[in-house]
Amino acid sequence: MCGIAGFIDNQYTGTKGKDLMGKVLQSIKHRGPDGSHIFQEGAICLGHNRLSIIDLSHEADQPMHGWGSTIVFNGEIYNYLELKKALELDGYIFKTQSDTEVLLALYHKHGDQCVQYCAGMWAFAIWDGRRRELFCARDRLGVKPFYYTVVGGSFLFASEIKALRAHPDAGKRPNDLMLLAFLAWGAPELGAHCVTIIPMCCAQYVCLSVVGKIVDGTRHLQ
Repeated sequence: MCGIAGFIDNQYTGTKGKDLMGKVLQSIKHRGPDGSHIFQEGAICLGHNRLSIIDLSHEADQPMHGWGSTIVFNGEIYNYLELKKALELDGYIFKTQSDTEVLLALYHKHGDQCVQYCAGMWAFAIWDGRRRELFCARDRLGVKPFYYTVVGGSFLFASEIKALRAHPDAGKRPNDLMLLAFLAWGAPELGAHCVTIIPMCCAQYVCLSVVGKIVDGTRHLQ
């Protein structure tokens, strides 16, 4: 497993944002002992604790950059070799042996439909520098964890709830109303009247603008 985290927050840019992400990653350090790295561009900040499995080289460290985007990824794409061959026929050139880079290229080619081509388990976020949007997705069965919250105009996500709580605005006590909804229905809808932390649904994606506004949130598989 790896640990991923990120936020879109105009209050935490520059050194202030990196310091906060450092605390977030430290809280889930157990998820990735092989490296910890941070990417920040203005209000967007992504972090990754790595557990090396497929490609052990530093070239496969994350956040990984390519084709105008940056990704943090936890999981495994089982059919990445087949996908890689098809992408190479389309002219894509790869620098690593990782499935992460294949997923990044797949997003470049197919956009939010990239998950339609994947077999495996995943939780990931891709910052699209061209469109200025953050694309987040979770696998079909929800094997890999992905929690998020929207608070004060900011969007936060992480592999574990305690990582989100490292942010001072995320709150320390449950939202009782949303907790009841979660226990009854599995996952509450967005639109709570106070801070709550939500597990992303299985087979769901969320696309956000640079200001943290959710512009699309649709299940990608029936």
